[in-house]
Amino acid sequence: MKKLTLDAVNVKGKRVLIRVDFNVPLKHSEDDNRPTVADDTRIRAALPTIRHVLDKGGKAILISHLGRPNGAPDPDLSLAAVADHLDTLLEERVRFSSNTIGDAVQEAIDGMGNGCVILLENTRFDPGEKANSDDFADGLAALADIYVNDAFGAAHRAHASTAGVAERVQPAVMGRLMEKEVEVLTKVRDEPEPPMVAILGGAKVSDKMGTVRRLSQNAAHLLVGGAMTYTFLKAQGEEVGNSLVEEDRLEQAESLADEAGDVLHLPQDHVYANSIEDEAPAGVSEGGIPDEKMGLDIGPATVKAYTDYIGEAKTIIWNGPMGVFETEAFAQGTIAIAEAVAEATDNGAFSVVGGGDSVSALNVAGKTDRISHVSTGGGAMLQLLEGEPLPGLEALTDADV
Repeated sequence: MKKLTLDAVNVKGKRVLIRVDFNVPLKHSEDDNRPTVADDTRIRAALPTIRHVLDKGGKAILISHLGRPNGAPDPDLSLAAVADHLDTLLEERVRFSSNTIGDAVQEAIDGMGNGCVILLENTRFDPGEKANSDDFADGLAALADIYVNDAFGAAHRAHASTAGVAERVQPAVMGRLMEKEVEVLTKVRDEPEPPMVAILGGAKVSDKMGTVRRLSQNAAHLLVGGAMTYTFLKAQGEEVGNSLVEEDRLEQAESLADEAGDVLHLPQDHVYANSIEDEAPAGVSEGGIPDEKMGLDIGPATVKAYTDYIGEAKTIIWNGPMGVFETEAFAQGTIAIAEAVAEATDNGAFSVVGGGDSVSALNVAGKTDRISHVSTGGGAMLQLLEGEPLPGLEALTDADV
C-alpha cells in the first residue's frame, strides 16, 4: 500500500511528532564526563524532515531510542548530547526534555512557538516502548496533531514510538528519509536493472534466508560471505573445522541452496585462524577448513571471483561483512568488496549498501560518497528486501491512489 508523505499534510501551527533514528555512537573525552556524538550520519539523514516542519511553521517534537537501556533511565544513554549536536547542525535552538511523556512535556511543547524544535528523552527509558504498551503509546499520541515516521532503521520494530503511536494519531506519514528508503529498496528488489548482483554476509543464515530466497529471483549472482558461509558449506558436506555453524538450520540451508541454484555463490577459499581472538591469520584454505580452525574471512581467490561479478553489475545490493571485520587481519575481504562496489558505481552501476558493518567498511575504505544509496537500516533493509511488512510503515496512513 502507498502511504502518505510529508507533502500531503499542512504542518503550520501543528504539533508534529517525528520519530527519528538518533541511535548514534557516543564518546567520552578524558576531560569531560559529558558524552558527545561520535558519528552523526543518522542525525544528518533526519535534517530534511526536521527542516521542512520548522520552515513550514510546525512545532517539531523529536523522539528516538538510543542503545539498550532495558526499560530504565541510564545517564550514559541520554539523548541530551544529541540535542546539543543537533543544535549545531540546525543552527537553531534545540530544546531538550528529560521526560518523554507527561504533563511536563506537554507544558514544554505548549510554551514553544511555531517553527521551534524539542528533543525528548530516550524512548527506551520506559519499558512501555519495546512492549508497545497502550499507556506509553497513548502518552506519545497526546503530544501530537500529526505523526511522522522518519526512522527507517527502526521501522521493522512494532514499538510504541513506531507502530503504537501511528495507530492513534492521524494523519501518520512518512518523512523524507523513510520515503527515500522505501522507494529505493522497493525498486532494486522488484525492478533492478540487470544484471543485478546481491552480496550478503554476516553471522547467521537464519537472518537472511528470506532475503536470499527473494533476491535470487532477480539476481544474476548472489554472493555469500561471513560466518553464514559455513552453515551452507556444512549442509553440503564440506569440512568447516570450528567455524560458526547454525546446526538447526542445516536442512533449510541445503534446501535454500538447491532452490537458488547457480545464482548462489559460496567462497572457494577462506582465511582461517585458531580462534576469533587471533590477531593474525593462521593460513588460507582452498576447500574445507582444517580441523580445530575457524574460517574468519573470504580468501583471495574468492575476492577475485566476487569482484569480477560485481564489476559486471548494473545493480548492486550489499548487506553484511565478508569476515570478522572488527579485526584488521580478517577485514581484507570486506574492504575489497567495498572498493569493488565503489568502482562499479563509478562505472555506472546503481549501488545500495546497508547494515552497520558494511557501512563501516565503506567509511574505513573512504568509499561512502561513491555509493548510490547508503541505507540507514540493517534489519529493516533486509525485511523490506524480503518483501515482509514493516510494522512502522504498515501503521502509517494509506494514500489514495
